[in-house]
Amino acid sequence: MNQMTKQKPAKKAVHKPQAVSGGKAPVKLKEHIVEIISDSGEGAQKCGQSLGAIAAQMGNGIWTTEIIPAEIRPPARSVAGASGNRIRIGSGYITNGGDETDLVVAFNEQVLLGRVRAKELKPGCTILLEDMWRAHADAKIVASYIETHDKLVAAGYDVREIPMEEECKKIVADARRGKNMYALGMLCHIYSLELKLAVDQIILAFGKKDQSVVDANIMLLEAGHKWAAANLDFCYSIPAIRSTEAQLVVNGNTALALGVLASGMEICAMYPITPATSASHYLSDVFESVGGMVHQAEDEIAACAFAIGASYASKCTVTITSGPGYSLKQEAIGLAVMGEIPLVVVNVQRGGPSTGQPTKMEQGDLMAAIFGSHGDAPKVVMAPGTIEECFYSIITARKIAETFNMVVVVLTDAGLATSQQPFKRPQFSETWMAPPIDQSPIPAGAKPYDWDETTGLARRFIPGQPGGMHTLTGLAHDRDSHVAYDAEINQQAMRYRSLKLAALQKTLKAPAVFGDRKGDLLVVGWGSTKGAIEEAVEMLRAEGKKVSSLHLQFLQPLAPGIKEIMQGFKKVMTIESNWSDRPDDQIIDESNRRYSSMAILLRSRFLIDIDCFSEVKGQPIKPGTMRRVMLEKLKEKA
Repeated sequence: MNQMTKQKPAKKAVHKPQAVSGGKAPVKLKEHIVEIISDSGEGAQKCGQSLGAIAAQMGNGIWTTEIIPAEIRPPARSVAGASGNRIRIGSGYITNGGDETDLVVAFNEQVLLGRVRAKELKPGCTILLEDMWRAHADAKIVASYIETHDKLVAAGYDVREIPMEEECKKIVADARRGKNMYALGMLCHIYSLELKLAVDQIILAFGKKDQSVVDANIMLLEAGHKWAAANLDFCYSIPAIRSTEAQLVVNGNTALALGVLASGMEICAMYPITPATSASHYLSDVFESVGGMVHQAEDEIAACAFAIGASYASKCTVTITSGPGYSLKQEAIGLAVMGEIPLVVVNVQRGGPSTGQPTKMEQGDLMAAIFGSHGDAPKVVMAPGTIEECFYSIITARKIAETFNMVVVVLTDAGLATSQQPFKRPQFSETWMAPPIDQSPIPAGAKPYDWDETTGLARRFIPGQPGGMHTLTGLAHDRDSHVAYDAEINQQAMRYRSLKLAALQKTLKAPAVFGDRKGDLLVVGWGSTKGAIEEAVEMLRAEGKKVSSLHLQFLQPLAPGIKEIMQGFKKVMTIESNWSDRPDDQIIDESNRRYSSMAILLRSRFLIDIDCFSEVKGQPIKPGTMRRVMLEKLKEKA
């Protein structure tokens, strides 16, 4: 879900204490993490997205994370079938999903069990649990509910049974389609959010449907709010100041799509694949209105080939995919590299290999992005670290692709793709646009691959350009584009294609250090780990620890100055969401240990002893986990 909001300045914090049952005022909190979970199709994701958008309009920092089951439609009431949303709401700027959940609304006890077993809930967490199962006609379901309820209570969770089904049926015949808005009403009361903003959100979400649908959802919202005010003995206020500037509240995939629009690209070629599809879906809704088009090909290979053809014909094109699709595109990407055709490839990473975990996040494609394809195929590889960076990375990628006549790969992941975060609404700048392609007649004697000796760059020839007739081939070729098997010519062509990376590297600035430039430990990250790493570093620095972090957006080429930064610290490690061996495993030692992807790259590039920590649990690594890992590293003897 995406929303544009024009926010008005506030004189004071927006959240004003209001009386609840028993005259109890809201408890002020710095932040809280809430989950709404259900079976697929019950609207828990929409409820969470709406809650996040409302809190953002109130001025709160938010980070929402979708909880998506591995199956498209898992069996109802299954432990592994939890579908929903996780929302971190804070007084200030929020950069990641945080640690364990403080409050959860669960539509049945089985999806709740899945979250408990995944250790996603904080000890003593408040649970608002649908109670309809206690009186279910199926005795086995009743027994399962009672057993789970009693175990959760015994484990110290604050379980509150909520008659959502009963209350919703007073308004709609099918409570299954109403509970999400009823739950939203309860949560608006619990977190002291303005009910009017929630009503506006419902109108936005259901505005295209019949008015009776809109009215029913508003009634459900108000009923949930009223019930919570009358029956719950707690509520919270998370103070915030509304922004005076217009903001966007979008997920990473929508930010990517908006970046495509803003960059001036006109064509997106794709084939549906989780978790990348929603980016092209958004484009398919709006692209045509600004002169663009989305081409859904018959498969991933065809999508990439179409994109290359369109780019060759002067239209810089983007193709959007995920891990398995990126693997299938490799041969075609090699053609773009050999032909020196500008192309932007977005890979929204997911768990792998093979089909892997389609709905779970991972950063396992870095090596494939850099070294994929047979032979040497130099590509630019970038990785945004925030929702805002997803937007701007596409603009940068298009400019690089057309300036250097190269393939530019943008690596996001499922964590960024489905998470929402507010950021300042971008103001269009002409600097976003790539320079116009020179389509003037080609001077006599000019060559289609007339590589510059220093940079490897050559003028881009466009089919049909006067004097620009040439052959495009995936075979080794000379400056005239003629197929050439001469050893020296092939050596030269390889050199020039590689030089373009060096030419780009000379234009990059050294990455900024988060913290001091000298200390005991430097943590290096890339992609969606940025917010959690910096939060963990901030916690340790507040405790007096000499820890800093470095987050890399350019992964190939690496920016200058990185080695000098690392040399200012006693220890260096990476934290990533891809595989690495644990050194404490019985048969693992330095002769066989596999390091994480970025650690391998940095160790080989700079010949510095760089350690690593990684997880591939399908969920973002929590800042609390990172803090623990950093502390352990600090305690290790040099």
